[in-house]
Amino acid sequence: MKQGDLRKGESLKRKILLSAGKSKKFSTAQVIALSFALTIFLGGLVLWMPPCTAAGEHTSFTDAMFTATTCVCVTGLVTVTTAQHWTLAGKAVILILIQIGGIGLIALASILFITLHKKISMRNRRMIQESYNLDRMSGLVTVVKRVVACVFGAEAVGALCYAVRFVPQFGPVKGAGQSVFTAVSAFCNAGVDLLGENSLAPYAADPLVNFTTIGLVVASGLGFTVWWDLWAKSRRVFRRELAPGRWFQSLRLHSKLVLVTTAVLVFGGALLIFIFEHNNPRTIAGMPLGVQLMASLFQSVTTRTAGFLTVDQGALSNASAVLCLVLMFIGGSPMGTAGGVKTTTAAVLVLSVVSNLKGKRDVEFAHRRIRAGYIRSAVVVTGMGFMTLLFLCLLLMAAMPEADSMDVIYELTSAAATVGLTRGLTPKLTLAGKWIIILAMYLGRIGPLTLGTAVLARARNFHGEGTHLAEEDVMIG
Repeated sequence: MKQGDLRKGESLKRKILLSAGKSKKFSTAQVIALSFALTIFLGGLVLWMPPCTAAGEHTSFTDAMFTATTCVCVTGLVTVTTAQHWTLAGKAVILILIQIGGIGLIALASILFITLHKKISMRNRRMIQESYNLDRMSGLVTVVKRVVACVFGAEAVGALCYAVRFVPQFGPVKGAGQSVFTAVSAFCNAGVDLLGENSLAPYAADPLVNFTTIGLVVASGLGFTVWWDLWAKSRRVFRRELAPGRWFQSLRLHSKLVLVTTAVLVFGGALLIFIFEHNNPRTIAGMPLGVQLMASLFQSVTTRTAGFLTVDQGALSNASAVLCLVLMFIGGSPMGTAGGVKTTTAAVLVLSVVSNLKGKRDVEFAHRRIRAGYIRSAVVVTGMGFMTLLFLCLLLMAAMPEADSMDVIYELTSAAATVGLTRGLTPKLTLAGKWIIILAMYLGRIGPLTLGTAVLARARNFHGEGTHLAEEDVMIG
């Protein structure tokens, strides 16, 4: 055999072995999806154990998995009352699962590697990048450290604020526990609480509890990159390196888009809810004007995937319910603890529509052009989110034909957007209905785009990239 043929044979053998080795590895998206599934399963098994269930209560396997899913996916829908059903051990497990879901599994694993002085591989760095939806891979270890510091710092401030109200009411030990649990749940946008079936409804007129919750939810919903940008520019103003009048203009385009969109959604939503509900005797009509405005603001904020409530969701008017569906579907902002398709996605789509109506070639905001790739990503994320939601609604309506259609849509939008609000359908869910909601919460947490990437990874690799077919016109509209 010739030397050249031998070299070719060895090269071919090396390629086959390399491709075989690669095929056994999971993609980044698959690792993220499977890690969430494994954590939910293990958490459900722990909650299923007798020591986690209070005396006189019974925890089925489905309810244990439902609770684990709602915690890891930081949703807030519950089939059992958290305060009465679980023991102290069970509540501790729930708190840990919420914290894991809020910070993120990949970030926690990275912190463990850093603590043990282990080197984070390139593959793990890619996982961090995709789990936090970052554009660059540089400085990821610093990003993870800052994320964890921000999470625990914000939760500590929230716990201290809640303690002012809960410690005098429940006593030092129970009050402190309530404060920590509520702060963690609020910042992680979990919506699970230890206050009973009515959530924060008994505190509807309490400014301290309301605005502490609103502050934690909005702060976590902005995303950590916005935090850091605001902090950096504020320091420059404080050091007189930047004029106060140019503070907003100096922010990154992402931060401007998030802040403007968040303000429009929060305050616009609050105004519309007040208009729709101020004469509704089943919600806020009997409250003083100040409390009505506060309750309207709280309702607008909690739909951004928080899950706490101060008014009965089933008593909302149809107009408010539809508005809440829109707010829930949009959710919070990237690289935060909130769910939904994200504020930037919705903003880019609206800006794209406006630009097209004006006949502009580029999509612009704040004197900057938004790349076409981000517009395509916004379309994909919104499209997959909507199709997933439609499919799940059809499933639940088929499984529970007697359920009200609005209640089903509200429940599944809340689950898929990891919000945790319900119009009273959760306690009535059948066995099949519970597993459909579990699926919705899981898909909503890992993201339709991540799931699609994980499932279609092999198909994408098979078809390859860079293939362009001939163009042909189609009629639109």
